[in-house]
Amino acid sequence: MLAVKVHNLKLKNPVLTASGTFGYGEEFADFIDLNRLGGFVVKGTTGSHREGNPYPRMVETPSGMLNSVGLQNGGVEKFCSDVYHRIKHLDTNIIVNVSGSSIEEYCSVAEQIDALERVPAIELNISCPNVKCGGMSFGTDPQMAAQVVAAVRKVYHKTLIVKLSPNVTSIVEIAKAVEGAGADSVSLINTLLGMAIDIERRRPCMANITGGLSGPAVKPVAVRMVWQVAHAVKIPVVGLGGICTAEDAIEFLMAGATAIEVGTANFIDPAVTMKIVDGMEAWCNKHGISDINEIIGII
Repeated sequence: MLAVKVHNLKLKNPVLTASGTFGYGEEFADFIDLNRLGGFVVKGTTGSHREGNPYPRMVETPSGMLNSVGLQNGGVEKFCSDVYHRIKHLDTNIIVNVSGSSIEEYCSVAEQIDALERVPAIELNISCPNVKCGGMSFGTDPQMAAQVVAAVRKVYHKTLIVKLSPNVTSIVEIAKAVEGAGADSVSLINTLLGMAIDIERRRPCMANITGGLSGPAVKPVAVRMVWQVAHAVKIPVVGLGGICTAEDAIEFLMAGATAIEVGTANFIDPAVTMKIVDGMEAWCNKHGISDINEIIGII
């Protein structure tokens, strides 16, 4: 009933988790049966160890949160030699979010992940700043986005999902560019750039001043962008942004997403993904839907 397919990636249901909100999956094993997920996306993995940005780097906002964690992780070698062996037994899709500050770093990380038998896909985070282009994000320029995707496509041979930034004039233009460069799927949206100020201290709430806004506050923007992109590209779309309930997830599917990712809601309720899976099945039964694919892109 709930099975879907993102390129060659077969999912038992459309529910994935968003990178940076689910650790390496094992952190949630006490709360949910990880094997019931369609899959999960591990935290952003870079070429070398990163400490991330200085604290404070997370702030609660109305209907959401700001974060500027800064891709804190142990690096790709640590993932391959340690973390991978702790989670590779799981009966679900393990997807690695790949990040970098240069095309060379993206390719190096992707190539090392490509060798891992139990990782069938990567999610390429092109919202990272390109250090060779003055810190401009790869994902805000169609040409740069296409360049990094094309380079990774040459060294990565499994399902390549590209995560798109909403902080652009036309997300459709970026989506078409990465599709043309070899992406098998796109996921959207990444966080919206935001800021919060402590009026008593008269200073920004976060050490990095700005951060990424996520949570229910961004959902209408995310649904709109998913709908736009789904009508513009031929590759599958993975939708995310403020999904907290089965009804939210179904809304994204109707807008054109083949699968969804649950992010900030994991911090509020670590069992929310199971509630969404159960809720989607109940909704289908209630409405006489025998195959969830029937409602994908019906808007």
